Amino acid sequence: MTATSSDIDRAAGWLRAGGLVALPTETVYGLGANAEDPAAVARIFQVKGRPPSHPLIVHIADADQLDDWVEEVPVTARLLAEHFWPGPLTLVLRRGRRVPLEATGGLETVAVRVPDHPVALALLSAFGGGVTAPSANRFGSVSPTTADHVRTELGDAVDFVLDGGPCQVGVESTIVDVTGEFPSILRPGGVTREDLEAVLGIPIGVPSTSHVRVPGQHPSHYAPRARVVLVEPEKVVAEAKTAQELGHRVGVLLPASLTGTAMTAHAVVTLPGSMDSYAHGLYGFLRELDQQGCDLIVASLPAEEGLGVAIANRLHRAAGPRSSA
Repeated sequence: MTATSSDIDRAAGWLRAGGLVALPTETVYGLGANAEDPAAVARIFQVKGRPPSHPLIVHIADADQLDDWVEEVPVTARLLAEHFWPGPLTLVLRRGRRVPLEATGGLETVAVRVPDHPVALALLSAFGGGVTAPSANRFGSVSPTTADHVRTELGDAVDFVLDGGPCQVGVESTIVDVTGEFPSILRPGGVTREDLEAVLGIPIGVPSTSHVRVPGQHPSHYAPRARVVLVEPEKVVAEAKTAQELGHRVGVLLPASLTGTAMTAHAVVTLPGSMDSYAHGLYGFLRELDQQGCDLIVASLPAEEGLGVAIANRLHRAAGPRSSA
């Protein structure tokens, strides 16, 4: 934690004045505005280049504040909040009157969470209200996990940047819709499906489509400048060699199982063996390959269990509609 109490007070002042503040969370850095100020919320969309139909997440300081922001809190929502807040879980509920439609993309639902980061919680407490905060980057690009990522990408468009060090989780929160009879995962993230099912004691669906719009559903999202190609792990080396021979400056996300393999590539990032470490570093790895001048990134998907589901989701979105070679 590098932000001081003076920094937090200044950031809270910017929020009260309608400004934009980049704040650290355990997942990624967010671009925050006063959730009750439609003009400030509109600035988020303008700075990011984000379509106004894409809803934002309202961040609050404590689960006890949930009733202030939503119409009703079902038993399932209270149970999940009790177990996972503060933490990388976002709940979709019926919008309360305090939330302007500008923050929900015109929907009558709102996404809410309590972040698990001391700087974010200190800011929310000092500010005293809710903060809408999508990732602090241009729409569709790689999410920032350090304050320097925010400064490099958004520069002076942000009124104040709170530096809370590198984000610990590294991928966005899991979004769960609790407005229906049964909860469903709309976006996999830092809380796994297995964790949710263990608490609720019932299977949780992951619908391929939903009438509820949430962040991260765009066909191309979390994307580096380089084109991302997804292949089976055993095809990574051959795909990289072929692309290199075709004149591409190839970057490779090399699975831990292939550590030490001879590669024909412009740049290689050897992935960590644990899913926690992979998720923590994913966006940094993509940024590193961009910075090394790669125009094509070859990657394979992890096993889709636990945090591997969230990582695979981000890689598919980064690759866009053309997700495989």
